[in-house]
Amino acid sequence: MELITGLLFIALYYSLGLNLILLKYLLLACFLVVISFIDLEHYIIPNELVIAMLGTGIVMGLLTRELGLLSVLLGMLVPFAALTALALISSGGMGGGDIKLAGVTGLFLGWPQSIVALILSFFIAGIAGLIMLALKAKKRKDPIPFGPYYAAGIMISVFWGKTLLELYLAYAGF
Repeated sequence: MELITGLLFIALYYSLGLNLILLKYLLLACFLVVISFIDLEHYIIPNELVIAMLGTGIVMGLLTRELGLLSVLLGMLVPFAALTALALISSGGMGGGDIKLAGVTGLFLGWPQSIVALILSFFIAGIAGLIMLALKAKKRKDPIPFGPYYAAGIMISVFWGKTLLELYLAYAGF
């Protein structure tokens, strides 16, 4: 856990430099590492962590002014609604903690980065699930915690989300 956090700190510093935006993403990384390990072990994302992320995201948003209000609102609402719909359609296949995490992520990433993070997380979770099935580490109906994959998608989006989105839009003809 400490190694991952340290590596993320170094990468964020080299990517962002020394400023308030760096602090915002260092705090996000800390939350995501803790959430990932708790979700892996207990299959839960504690409300206390999501609430702490909410407060931190609001304060850092006000301090950095990196994102506009519409970006934050869309970044919170769309992933939250998408995972809520998925939970309803799949009869509980997505946990409440994941849904709340999706909403809070918008405070840090905004629109459309929060969607990039969500799409990446589904892709990463799908690959990991296929590997676990192939290795017989999990059966088809076994639960798989989504938090660690979502955290990976969020951090990838922090580093390369804008570039990935630009590449996608360029190749999709937009």
